Amino acid sequence: MSATQTFSLDFLTALNLKEINEGTSTGQNHFAASNAEVKEIYSPVDGKLIGKVKFTTEEEYNQVVKTAEEAFKVWRKVPSPKRGEIVRQYGNLLREYKQPLGQLVSYEMGKSLQEGLGEVQEMIDICDFAVGLSRQLTGSTMHSERPNHRMYDQYHPLGIVGIISAFNFPVAVWSWNSMLAAVCGDVCIWKPSEKTPLSGIACQLLMAKILKENNLPEGIFCMVNGDYKVGELMSKDERVPLISATGSTRMGRIVGATVAQRFGKALLELGGNNAIILTPDANLDLAMVGVVFGAVGTAGQRCTTTRRLIIHESIYDKVKEKLVKAYAQLSIGNPLGSSLVGPLIDKDAVAAYLNSIEQLKAEGGKVLCGAEVMTGEGYESGCYVKPTICEAENHYKIVQHETFAPILYIMKYTNFEDAIALQNGVKQGLSSSVFTDNLQEAEAFLAHWGSDCGIANVNIGTSGAEIGGAFGGEKETGGGRESGSDSWKAYMRRQTNTINYGKELPLAQGIKFDI
Repeated sequence: MSATQTFSLDFLTALNLKEINEGTSTGQNHFAASNAEVKEIYSPVDGKLIGKVKFTTEEEYNQVVKTAEEAFKVWRKVPSPKRGEIVRQYGNLLREYKQPLGQLVSYEMGKSLQEGLGEVQEMIDICDFAVGLSRQLTGSTMHSERPNHRMYDQYHPLGIVGIISAFNFPVAVWSWNSMLAAVCGDVCIWKPSEKTPLSGIACQLLMAKILKENNLPEGIFCMVNGDYKVGELMSKDERVPLISATGSTRMGRIVGATVAQRFGKALLELGGNNAIILTPDANLDLAMVGVVFGAVGTAGQRCTTTRRLIIHESIYDKVKEKLVKAYAQLSIGNPLGSSLVGPLIDKDAVAAYLNSIEQLKAEGGKVLCGAEVMTGEGYESGCYVKPTICEAENHYKIVQHETFAPILYIMKYTNFEDAIALQNGVKQGLSSSVFTDNLQEAEAFLAHWGSDCGIANVNIGTSGAEIGGAFGGEKETGGGRESGSDSWKAYMRRQTNTINYGKELPLAQGIKFDI
């Protein structure tokens, strides 16, 4: 095991994580550690056992909810700028632990170290954003039609926010939700992916340190561990007014319907099937960087991964040649070293990768490069695959489906309207991009008849969203918005207030009601 990997495990030990997971540590009520089902966590980097996590039972889940409810009674009375101060302290602690936490994310999930560090930086950035937001939770004032009346709206905390996150961003998505929810006055219960719980528990332990130092209840930030059964408990729970769920479209259908049935609120961030359009006026040197990173970053396991490349027929062969050459130079291996491409999360993901390639061939597509599982020294985990480029048509069933793996489908277009139609011609609607130096094409792509995605970029790729902008998509991506802009409103309930400071009681719409 390399020194960097050992350092990550030392980080777990320093946080007393192993003892907690084995149930030998007491006094921890911000997440449950029971004698229930045990999940062994193996690193996709080298296939070695990192730790064991005990799933939360239903009884423990209910206790966590009660703990959160009690904490909410305290937290909602803390002024928002003071809540922002707690978030500020957490952001500073993340700065201190950025390196080991980033290494842990990389080792547990398999993304490159630079991406692991970048994920922690994203947490730091959202903390900074939330601190500023804590003084800007504004409402509006309106003129009343009635004399001596004042109207305004204001926002109040919802209560408990349930957060269900996915393995590909083990910590960042939690922070998008929890830091904004915290300054809004909410408390959070987090269920991280059962595939990457250790990074999440590490974040919880760091937050517990901040809460303890400030004499605040640990229940402000709670955690439960488990599979879909624990997520189901959260989704059905009327005590949890908002569920923010990140994952597959299939999962979102279940969560969304379950929460809606009890008239709860759901914030859904689901699948993506993102495309980049390359026009004849594109700067190809610039575009290649965006395309390759978008397609192979995190080994194709981002919801914003570039899955389709729509190329004008006049430059198709040139682009294809450049791409195949670029892919041949990709370094695949231990993400804690210098490799650009790490492993898939597990062998199930490898099987899905191989199955998608076979389906592509069966539908008439052609593999240009890749389509291979890596073997030999350094690839013992069995989770490393070669990034793959395929020629395909947009209507293929496998192209319409999101495969969480580094498979890029390339296709031709003739005119720009056709390119936009191809870009929009999938059920998902998360991220999109066009590379062009033509102003008319750029503006048309961003117009209401252009991209139908929640994110539309010009001359940058589909990946790499900044926290200042609201993140989310349309159609089967779920319609939710997290992170920046005014997405904070999702974590609050809106209230309209009318104050009569006069001596009479006129009714709206001129209604007369004399007694």
